[in-house]
Amino acid sequence: MKRPSRSKNPYPYDNYSQPPTRKGEKSSSLLNSINYTLAAICAGIFILGIGVGIALSSGQVTTGNNVASREVIDRSAPNPEICVQFGASAIVSDLRIFVTLNPFNVYVTQPNMRPGCVLRKNNWSILEQQKLVTDSQVRECKNRMNTFGFTGTLESSPKIECIYQNDAAGNLFLNRPGAVDPQPTESF
Repeated sequence: MKRPSRSKNPYPYDNYSQPPTRKGEKSSSLLNSINYTLAAICAGIFILGIGVGIALSSGQVTTGNNVASREVIDRSAPNPEICVQFGASAIVSDLRIFVTLNPFNVYVTQPNMRPGCVLRKNNWSILEQQKLVTDSQVRECKNRMNTFGFTGTLESSPKIECIYQNDAAGNLFLNRPGAVDPQPTESF
């Protein structure tokens, strides 16, 4: 006598399909509407978050005590139009260092910070045209492969100096481990 085969699945449908619904049930349409509603709410919150973030970041007011951006430094530079077009704005730090040899000690004065400008080598003619540097100063600065930097406006006796670009230290903000290769900087 043959035994009737028993199926492991007591339901008349396979494991991957849902049980048949009765005509009065709307469970699948209810689940679909909940999923769409949840997705719409999440999308709305995401868009609202982006809008709030943009509003907060663009509404920041920078004061003279907070030099947090290049734009603030560019606006503070002497002759900002000339400086941005023919060079780069800079923060100039004046300090003096005293070194004693017996006993060996190093003393540093309080730095004096002020806005300044560094001109590109091919734009020195601006200083020459206004007779702010002499031919001998230009020749001496050119021989040492340096450039000129100044503080104070060009119209009211600026302090102009031949300055040397020091790339030995590098920018430690750009040379972090794991960071992408830094972009080459413009040489003055």
